[in-house]
Amino acid sequence: MREDKSKTRPNKRTGRGPGGPRMGMPIEKAKDFKGTLKRLVKYLSPYRVQLIVVLIMAILSTVFSIISPKVMGLTTDKLYEGIKARMQGVADAKIDFNYIGKILVILAGLYIASALFNYIQQFIMAGISQKLVYELRKEVNLKLSRLPLKFFDSKTTGEILSRVTNDVDNISATLQQSITQLISAAITLVGIIAMMLSISPIMTLICFVTLPLSIIATKGIASRSQRYFKGQQEALGDINGHIEEMYTGHKIIKAFGHEEKAIEEFNEINERLYESSWKAQFISGIIMPIMNFINNIGYVFVSVVGGIFVTRNTVSIGDIQAFIQYSRHFTQPIVQTADIANVIQSTIASAERVFELLDEEEEIPDPEDARVIEEAKGRVQFQGVQFGYDEGERLIEDMNIYIQPGQTIAIVGPTGAGKTTLVNLLMRFYEIDGGQITVDGVDIRELKRGNLRSIFGMVLQDTWLFNGTIRDNIAYGREDATDYEIITAAKLAQADHFIRTLPDGYETMLNEEASNISQGQKQLLTIARALLADPKILILDEATSSVDTRTELLIQKAMEELMKGRTSFVIAHRLSTIRNADMILVMNDGRIIEKGTHEELMDRGDFYAELYNSQFIGADIEEKAV
Repeated sequence: MREDKSKTRPNKRTGRGPGGPRMGMPIEKAKDFKGTLKRLVKYLSPYRVQLIVVLIMAILSTVFSIISPKVMGLTTDKLYEGIKARMQGVADAKIDFNYIGKILVILAGLYIASALFNYIQQFIMAGISQKLVYELRKEVNLKLSRLPLKFFDSKTTGEILSRVTNDVDNISATLQQSITQLISAAITLVGIIAMMLSISPIMTLICFVTLPLSIIATKGIASRSQRYFKGQQEALGDINGHIEEMYTGHKIIKAFGHEEKAIEEFNEINERLYESSWKAQFISGIIMPIMNFINNIGYVFVSVVGGIFVTRNTVSIGDIQAFIQYSRHFTQPIVQTADIANVIQSTIASAERVFELLDEEEEIPDPEDARVIEEAKGRVQFQGVQFGYDEGERLIEDMNIYIQPGQTIAIVGPTGAGKTTLVNLLMRFYEIDGGQITVDGVDIRELKRGNLRSIFGMVLQDTWLFNGTIRDNIAYGREDATDYEIITAAKLAQADHFIRTLPDGYETMLNEEASNISQGQKQLLTIARALLADPKILILDEATSSVDTRTELLIQKAMEELMKGRTSFVIAHRLSTIRNADMILVMNDGRIIEKGTHEELMDRGDFYAELYNSQFIGADIEEKAV
């Protein structure tokens, strides 16, 4: 709402998307990893019992899974014994299929038990994560309702949405998947090493020798692909920004004949994206073949050494089979743990962003003995008011205004003069630094915010309508409004005629951003909404700026009727619209430099007269040019 601020808009040309990191990009790290982790763990404390159950289920599921290859080796040993006996000519040699059958039943039981325990842990963890995120979303939503307007003025909409949706979802996904995977990976790694050592320490050492080779190869390739992934994301950001600009401004591009230039720029960015993408994907795609190659080298050595051990009867053939299975899965939990570590790093960064939002300074709470104005009269007074958006920079100095009930006060001045700021202070969207603002003799800081704001009706330059029917959008001004009152308000706002020309009339659904009606029609609906609320004090911030001249005249007539008996603050750039105001406040650099009626200010011939005359001179020049 403040007109003299410069918001930091999101850069369309960056390669960053909302929420977590993109694939191949450097992982966003938390500023205070330990502190954020401790705080996140506190959210898990109410679920201690469930988490212990999850841990037990993860251990059982992993242990049964790890034991299975060893048990399967018993089957191989029994088959080998029977075959070997037959080859040696043993008369009663036979394969004990009864024993093998029992082992297979046990093996099936282990696999079923492992799957069952895994299902139970996933089920419990899904419930924990969703409950936690449910509470976190509620906490964030309540926090947003308590934050002052200056927070929303200092943050982009995209940034706030990213924290509320993407960052919270990132936490949810990690809690549900990564924690159980991390537990399973750690237990699997320890279990596999223990089982391998129990079979053959020498063959285990061979597996460990190949591990550094895998790490060195992976790190080397990843560092090379990182540069190309960065270029890919930058080009992706460029192409997204270019497409957004070209398609949102396609009318202007066509009007100035810049289609070919836009296509050339798109092709250039697209070429860069192609070059970076295929190099990044190709180099990163080499990782798995190289990992498999190194693992196969280890597999060959293990097989050769294992064969030697079998011939010497040092290790049974069933154990060699089990060991080979273990060796094939040996690096999997290591790689999985490294991936999960990156995910957790990203999740802690997301949690930190959410906690930063939760730690934002809130609006000063209403005092316990906050007052309520039951029947507002509309008397407003500014006494020695001082204010600045930034500390140490005063925008308003010693402002003094006294407004009688029912008066119409026009506020004029150049952009950045502080016109909208005055309204922000009156509505207590911002707290004043000094002085006092009163409504009906009561300091607004002593009133309940809800009661204070219910006294005002606002029609802003930027219209806001939600996805719903026209009837619902008008009724937003008063929930218990009858159809008759809604239609009456629409008629006063000169909106009834155009509403009835729509196919579904008052039941017409407004789509996203209400783009299925014109900007002028949107403004008429917001005026109808304010009329229906029947406030004692009106704030009209360039209310007729987006309508044509004919509609503007109709609205002005309705406004004259509406403002009878109501205190009205009218912010206007077109000075011709506020000639009949009871008082005109001329602002510049946060100060009221002139005050009086239109005739009084014109007679003085100062700033207001110059401003007024300059507008009409400009209008005359335009008419002559036409």
